[in-house]
Amino acid sequence: MQRSEAMAFAPATVGNVGIGFDILGHTVQSVGDRVTARRQPAAGVRIRAVSGVVTALPLEAERNTAGKAVMTLWQTSQASGGVELEIEKGIPLGSGLGGSAASAVAAVVAANALLDEPRSMVELLKCAMHGEQVASGSIHVDNIAPSLYGGLVLTVGIDNPRTKQIPVPASIRCVLVHPHMSISTRAARDILSKTVTLSDFVWQTANLAGFISGCYSGDLDMIRDAFEDVVIEPQRAELIPGFKTVRSAAMAGGALGCSISGAGPTVFAWCEEACAQAVRVAMVSAFAAHNLGSDHWITSIEPLGARLIER
Repeated sequence: MQRSEAMAFAPATVGNVGIGFDILGHTVQSVGDRVTARRQPAAGVRIRAVSGVVTALPLEAERNTAGKAVMTLWQTSQASGGVELEIEKGIPLGSGLGGSAASAVAAVVAANALLDEPRSMVELLKCAMHGEQVASGSIHVDNIAPSLYGGLVLTVGIDNPRTKQIPVPASIRCVLVHPHMSISTRAARDILSKTVTLSDFVWQTANLAGFISGCYSGDLDMIRDAFEDVVIEPQRAELIPGFKTVRSAAMAGGALGCSISGAGPTVFAWCEEACAQAVRVAMVSAFAAHNLGSDHWITSIEPLGARLIER
């Protein structure tokens, strides 16, 4: 029997994970977005309401990440009728936690449940990518893929994306601190240099390979040694007041690595569970010293992505 309504949750994400610009990301289960999709007799996609921590979003589907993603899904599926969406934002905009991606992912997962022939995960990924483009101005998958699939995800390719869930050592926790400010993803991308020196290319490539190798082998020393972004982080660090102090505090507290989540301003650190609380206190205190209050979480990195929610 065809469903007339479905609700889905999509988790927040850490984009780039420091050393994997636009290709590596992982989920943050503590927060996320919910989208309810309802079948409508009239063709097209309509956004009925936006609620939650953000409400000032476009209601025109073409200009909304969730709306655009479902428009793409509906068109490629050649489905009859239309869809009405209600978006409940749990992720602040401009936080660096993949808010636009989560809305797009939750929307396509909910709308997909209404189709007579649901589409594959890769097809949903591609539709959500079109939604993400509305917010950032470009197609990138480091937030979309983990929000959809769950866990730490590497994505290779845009036109024909291939995804791989990377295992994360069980003892690892991610500490996230979101200072009370926002940074536009577009603005954070606009400041980036279009060229990279050969030495930095080699360094960054080695760090990415070492990080992934450390995750597969459970080698925490390798993860620590490789957890350094030498290309993107230095360019964006000045956008976040006190970033260098926060990073130093996290490392002094026992973190394996600390960097900027996505475009920022959220800063994240990987550490072992035993020192997670100390790392969080150190990071929060460092932001406070720069007169910035913050929201903060400690989360494991589980391979659990977007899913339907039964009422």
